[in-house]
Amino acid sequence: MAAILPVNAQSVGNQYSLGFYKSSTDSLNYHSSQRDYSIQPVFDLPKGDTLSKKSWLYRKLFREHLLEVREDDFTFYASILPDFQLGHSNSRGRTWLNTRGVIAGGTIGKNLTFKAEFYENQGKFATYIDEFARKNLVIPGQGQWKDFKNGSAFDYAYSSALINYKAGRHFDFQLGYDKNFIGDGYRSMLLSDASFNYPFLKIIANVGRVQYTTMWAQFVDMQYPKASYGTGYRKKWGVFNYLDWNVSKKFSVGLFEAVIWQDSDSSGKRGFDASYLNPIVFLRPVEFSVGSPDNALMGINLKYAPSVNTTIYGQFILDEFKFSEITGNSGWWANKYGGQLGFRSNNIFKVPNLNVLSEVNAARPYTYSQRTTLNNYGHYAQPLAHPLGANFVEWVNIADYRYKRIFLRGQITYAKYGLDSAGINYGHNINESYNTRAEDYGNHIGQGLKTTLTNVQGSVAYLLNPKYNLRLEAGITARQEKNNQWKRTEFLYTLGLRASFRQLYYDF
Repeated sequence: MAAILPVNAQSVGNQYSLGFYKSSTDSLNYHSSQRDYSIQPVFDLPKGDTLSKKSWLYRKLFREHLLEVREDDFTFYASILPDFQLGHSNSRGRTWLNTRGVIAGGTIGKNLTFKAEFYENQGKFATYIDEFARKNLVIPGQGQWKDFKNGSAFDYAYSSALINYKAGRHFDFQLGYDKNFIGDGYRSMLLSDASFNYPFLKIIANVGRVQYTTMWAQFVDMQYPKASYGTGYRKKWGVFNYLDWNVSKKFSVGLFEAVIWQDSDSSGKRGFDASYLNPIVFLRPVEFSVGSPDNALMGINLKYAPSVNTTIYGQFILDEFKFSEITGNSGWWANKYGGQLGFRSNNIFKVPNLNVLSEVNAARPYTYSQRTTLNNYGHYAQPLAHPLGANFVEWVNIADYRYKRIFLRGQITYAKYGLDSAGINYGHNINESYNTRAEDYGNHIGQGLKTTLTNVQGSVAYLLNPKYNLRLEAGITARQEKNNQWKRTEFLYTLGLRASFRQLYYDF
């Protein structure tokens, strides 16, 4: 599955297909670990599938956007994005999704690009998604809902927007209400796109082999009580620095740091903290200098590409630790860290368009959590990193294959984690305060109610229009979650007409 990218692309865009990932190029200024959502990759069409002697209706259905305008200094496109699905769950009965979306975007001059998407949705989901939505008041990755069909289904809306301005050879400025992702894998332990959209301002600097990114963002805390009636949900802020250095064409190192702070507290309104305004400052000393009330995280992203199609990658995130406690092997609660190790290959076994990925992710109990949700590493009731939160280990395996316009995809996810039990916080849910922890010492991954999750998914699709990923798709999901108190098994079958480039994670 090859991707069509701008000639001078310095990073990759949305990766809703494994084939859109590129481990390396001939240029040392290509950076694979930060996805740039202003870039929208599309599938190549089979050879011989040309526009010659095709009618207007054929081109609009199978080759082009509904509306396309191309002028010397201005381009514009727009399309309608349907996502209509019918399905059946053995525990929920008939499921369905009715989404009407629209995408619009274009360029102004040579340096400004823009895009926007909007989706209006009603849906009845599988049991485990329905339970998650009712518990957390959000559809996974898509925001808040209201009741529909007498409470049996959900009604919700979803929108995103992004403006990118390229200032010369070295700088890009992005203003968005969208998602971000840092890493070379399917998951990210640093910053993922699993949660809902949020507003951000991003500066990207490219100098030789180095790409340096600073981002300021505002997040929503749905868990903490509102300050007063009519003020809406509480807000929090985040600043992120990421430096990616291509040591060689095969090896790269990325250094990550982030600080999350609350917008207000009992003493009053704090708002945006100007101490974090400098885009090249080291965040940890600044966080400490303001009295250390904030949540600081540091991490690293590593990638080695032994060939142009194969990548070995990994991450390490450090939320909090004390060296003496680590060496003492005492299981101290505040040794909060996680990691990732993975392998991926495109055109594996020299089979064109056959792509595979296998990775292991893990996080110790209480990682990403804080005293309150006002400064934990979360947004809209979901983690900003891995969707399982903390106190887990996960193994993900994905393969996809394309033959002309036919696409096959399979995924097996196996995870072990410790759930809270009898009202005791064992460190899985990052929205619980670490002040309510079960023990100071003896903490380990899987503590609590030991639970295993097996999630198997498969789909087959026929691509109708690559410009907005319009496809006919049939899918199947088999999910089992069990421990010594209960066992939940669900089988789901779906069939639909789908479009859009959204990356939605229902594999938890």
